[in-house]
Amino acid sequence: MVRARCGAYGGSSANYLAERVTSMSATPANTDSGNPSPSSARFRPGRWYFVMLAVGVVLAGALAYIGISRRNATTSLANLRPSGIPANISSSTAVLMGLSPVPHRAAPGFSLVDQQGRHFSLSSFHHKVVVLEFMDPHCTDICPIVSQEFVDAYHDLGASAKKVVFMAVNVNRFHNQVSAVATFSKDHGLDVIPSWHFFTGPVPELRQIWAHYGIQVYARNPNADVQHTSMIYFINANGQERFIASPAVDHTKSGHAFLPLPQLTSWGSGIAQVARNLVRS
Repeated sequence: MVRARCGAYGGSSANYLAERVTSMSATPANTDSGNPSPSSARFRPGRWYFVMLAVGVVLAGALAYIGISRRNATTSLANLRPSGIPANISSSTAVLMGLSPVPHRAAPGFSLVDQQGRHFSLSSFHHKVVVLEFMDPHCTDICPIVSQEFVDAYHDLGASAKKVVFMAVNVNRFHNQVSAVATFSKDHGLDVIPSWHFFTGPVPELRQIWAHYGIQVYARNPNADVQHTSMIYFINANGQERFIASPAVDHTKSGHAFLPLPQLTSWGSGIAQVARNLVRS
C-alpha cells in the first residue's frame, strides 16, 4: 500500500505540474494597448516561459525520484530479516509473525487451573516446549484466529507435537470460571490438542501474571470483548523464554475479524517451526 501511494504521488504530482506549466505558457501576455495587433497578441515564448518549463521538469523528475526511492526503501524493509531467527523460518514468515528472539531468562511462573479443572504450575511442563498466549474466553475477535493457528500448528508438528504444550491464560476478569474457558476450548476446536490448557483462576492472581508477562488488559463490561495485548511466548524445555510473536488480525467493513487463508496457514506453519526448533535445541 505504501509503495502504491508513493508511486501515485510521484506520477500525479508530476502530471499536475506539467499541466500547470502548459497552462501558464499558453496564456497570452497582457499588453498596454486596448486593441493589440494580431502579431502582438500571438504568444511568443520568452525567458520566463523556459524558466518555468525547466522548473516543472526538475520538480517532476525530483518527485518521480522520491517515489522510486521510497518504493525501493519499502521493498528493502520488507525483506529485512530479524537477527536470531532460526534459519528454516523464512523472512516473510518471521515478519508476518513479528517474531523476535528474547534474552534467555526464566519465564515467570504461575499456578492455575485449566479447562478441565486440573491444577498445574508452569514448572509442571519443564522438559517440554511451551507455546503460551493470553486469551479472552468471551472474545469474538483475535482469540478465535489464534486458536485456529494453534490447531494448525499442532497438526503441522507431527511427531514433535508430543513434546510441545499449547496453553493460554485468561484475561477476562468477568468470565474467569472454569466453565468459560472450557466452552471456548470446545467451541474453537482446541480440545483436539491433547496438550492444550486454558488456564484461569482468581482475578488477583491473573492480574499478577498479566503484569509479569507485560500484558495490558482493559475490560469495559462483562459483554464486551476484552482489549488486551496479544503476544505468543515460546518457552524452551528449560523453562526459558526464547521467542515472542505478535498475532494480528484484519477486519471486514462490518467489523468481522478474519485473516486471509494464506496468512493463517503461514502462521500455523510458523508456530510449528519455532516450536520444533526448540524441541531440537
